[in-house]
Amino acid sequence: MAQAEEQIGRGAFLPLAVQNAYRERYRAIRPEWRSSGDQLEAMLRSHATAKSRVLDLGCGRGGVVELFWRDVRFAAGLDPDSPSLNEHRAPGMPVIRGVGERLPFVDESFDLIVCLWVLEHLQAPVTMLREVHRVLMPGGHFVFLTPNMRNPLMVANRIGRALPSLQRRLVPRFYGREEADTFPVRYRANTVGAIRGHAKASGLEVYDMRVVPDPTYLAVSSFMFRASVMSERLMPRGWGVHLLGDLIRP
Repeated sequence: MAQAEEQIGRGAFLPLAVQNAYRERYRAIRPEWRSSGDQLEAMLRSHATAKSRVLDLGCGRGGVVELFWRDVRFAAGLDPDSPSLNEHRAPGMPVIRGVGERLPFVDESFDLIVCLWVLEHLQAPVTMLREVHRVLMPGGHFVFLTPNMRNPLMVANRIGRALPSLQRRLVPRFYGREEADTFPVRYRANTVGAIRGHAKASGLEVYDMRVVPDPTYLAVSSFMFRASVMSERLMPRGWGVHLLGDLIRP
């Protein structure tokens, strides 16, 4: 996963290299802990085979699919943002402009759909999940990663939702993202309960659902890292910063 992220965070207040260093410190404290990215990659590789047809839904400039797209039967990316598609980091991988609510594919086209940092932006999550159900093969998996609105850090994102111009300035400065990559958030599918409800309404079933803690998101110093680790210990288990899920078409 780090290979796909290495271009992210340069010039940021909290660059990826610093965040990863604090993640190693956290692993020393909790050896069983794995980041959401590591768990995501392992989950995807457990599903992907040489015969798989894979869709990266909301692919942007690339993501974890770019690490294994040559090892599967077919892989494609879809995103509504043309500049991102023009700069996709996997030359040769087919990418298409489109939206999840109207997938430009025939029924039962894919065995695996990957969806990273998309659910939080959706106006109508059930509409997209019904499309996911339509284009998945029976037994196919929809694997996603999204913020958990139970986590106190999401208060800042709620402020960003109310003040989008502030969000567009602060998020790129802090994490080193392109300002153009900071899209409006709605958080209509960002709790375990909401996702379970949306899955049921769209005909999908929950195969796996994980709440993943990560105290490195504000670890700009050793003090902030220690404070974040302490906060993680005090918070309920369901308040981890990320939701990693796997829905299946029965």
